[in-house]
Amino acid sequence: MNKLKTFLWTLAGLCSFSHTMAAGEPRDLLQHAATQHQLTAYLQDPKEWIAYPAYTERQQWDRLLGNLKETIVKQGEKQLDYTWQVIKATDYLEYERSGSRRVMEQPFGSNFAALGQLMLAELAEGRGRFTDQIINGVWQACDMPSWVLSAHLPAQKINRNLPDPSEHIIDLASGDVGALLSWALYFFREEWDKANPVISRRLEQTIRERILQPYMERSDYWWQALQDKPGQLVNNWNPWCNFNVLSCFLLLQNNKDSLSAAVYRTMQSVDKFINYVKEDGACEEGPSYWGHAAGKLYDYLQLLGYATAGRVSIFDKPMIKDMGEYISRSYVGKGWVINFADASARGGGDPGLVYRYGKAVNSTEMQAFAAQLLANGHANDIQSGRDFFRTLENIRSYTELPQAVPAMPQAMYTWYPQTEFCYMKTNSGFFFAAKGGFNAESHNHNDAGSFSLYADEVPVLIDAGVGTYTRQTFSSERYTIWTMQSNYHNLPLINGRPQLYGARYRATDVSFQAAKKQFSLDISGAYGEEAAVKKWMRTYTLSEKELRIEDRAELSAIRDTTVMHFMTWAKPDISHTGKVLLQKENTGIVLQYDPGAFTAVVEAVPQTDTRLSGVWGDEIYRLALRVKKPALKSRYVFTITRL
Repeated sequence: MNKLKTFLWTLAGLCSFSHTMAAGEPRDLLQHAATQHQLTAYLQDPKEWIAYPAYTERQQWDRLLGNLKETIVKQGEKQLDYTWQVIKATDYLEYERSGSRRVMEQPFGSNFAALGQLMLAELAEGRGRFTDQIINGVWQACDMPSWVLSAHLPAQKINRNLPDPSEHIIDLASGDVGALLSWALYFFREEWDKANPVISRRLEQTIRERILQPYMERSDYWWQALQDKPGQLVNNWNPWCNFNVLSCFLLLQNNKDSLSAAVYRTMQSVDKFINYVKEDGACEEGPSYWGHAAGKLYDYLQLLGYATAGRVSIFDKPMIKDMGEYISRSYVGKGWVINFADASARGGGDPGLVYRYGKAVNSTEMQAFAAQLLANGHANDIQSGRDFFRTLENIRSYTELPQAVPAMPQAMYTWYPQTEFCYMKTNSGFFFAAKGGFNAESHNHNDAGSFSLYADEVPVLIDAGVGTYTRQTFSSERYTIWTMQSNYHNLPLINGRPQLYGARYRATDVSFQAAKKQFSLDISGAYGEEAAVKKWMRTYTLSEKELRIEDRAELSAIRDTTVMHFMTWAKPDISHTGKVLLQKENTGIVLQYDPGAFTAVVEAVPQTDTRLSGVWGDEIYRLALRVKKPALKSRYVFTITRL
């Protein structure tokens, strides 16, 4: 495998596989909001725009924290005896050797989680009791050769995953750490200087060398998207990394001209993400990534707005609001969400983040949904790990959020015409979701045309999601993993062939008719030539009584078996002719099929991966309806009703 191919496949944890940005006039919303020259006048000194009290302002911290103070201090006390972990060379090497990310990421994450808790505890208490441990954590961070995760280090020019001291990479983690440590400098510099000025000087120099300088000197970080390369990847990495970079510059860069140049550069880069996202605002990476994609865009825009006293803002743009409301529209209930790609079926979002985003874009739906999440038992956590800005913002909105009136989104359908996601609900308790799209989307699964069905907020026909990330997940071996394959989605295996990976493998003739509650598409284009399929028109029609699935197929040859696959949480009961019974959590449905056309087979799919078993338990099931007499032209109908 050559270096370029290895690089593209090993962008690791939150990498995406994306298609070329659609042609047309770029939106460039941020660049239209302000020029670099205007930024020079707009940008304020940190002491002017930062709304949080200075470390020494003890009464203000007491008022801000209220009854949170005691909890925060107790959490910090647990870290007073924390032993800072050394990440060994072999911990980095383990990613290449076995594919494990956890060996390196566990001590890394533990160290910076402890540091964040200590910082917050010291801000809360203000007696210096946590200061030495904070200094130890900061010093240890400076001793590290890199803040980049082992899975992301192959982006180095040496294409290996031991940190190369001659090159600094900015990834999700290094950006997180840079921003966290920049906040540490802002709050504690004067206290550290009392101990020894070298602490602050060394930390600031390290942040400048690892974040500020390379960001301004390089345009070839893939997530920057500044080189406009064909097939360019633009996903959640872009707003996430740019948010962290923006944080570092706003907190450390004192020269106004240099600061405006850096901030404008982040605006140019983030515009690439906004340009890439479809006009409808859907997150093709799924709800699990909303907080890292649209949610991180919100953080970036909020921070930029603070630093410019609101002079640079695009929260009034309809697309930004639609990107926010995707998370509320994708929520089914009882902690279940509509999941495509690498997203989990469990989730809902961070109530505080959803609420603040809703306020910013004037979405009463998002604000009410955030309150509903809270009412449903989603924790209103204030600490966001390495993300100190979100932690501080969570504190500021902590008492306001519970005052909102809880409510679920009322829309009976949501159609995302560019992303080709379709959601439909009924008063009888059905929630249906299907997708068109193509097989090279962010965090792609080969799933063009697949669907999910919930009844009474219980998953019936499901998308399994994805297991624990390893090296294989983002490598040429990705589609050897069962969760990525179309034959483990609610899709047909045609002539013994599943769907294929690639931007050219896509759904066509995609349409949604709201009046009929009908979603249809031709999925033949998602299969390769060996499937010998000329047309496969699938139509989903939802009514209060049933979901009706109709397939009209045309093959050019009969080469192998054709099988209809349905993934289920409940164990299918196929003992009744022409009927499949599914019962789970006091909910039951019947899937009816033509017994003369199909033979039903059930396969248990063990869930040995903890990321999947944590959602579904020990096993899920694959119902296979095998076509008995394949024909060049066929029509298949399935109906799903309540028991």
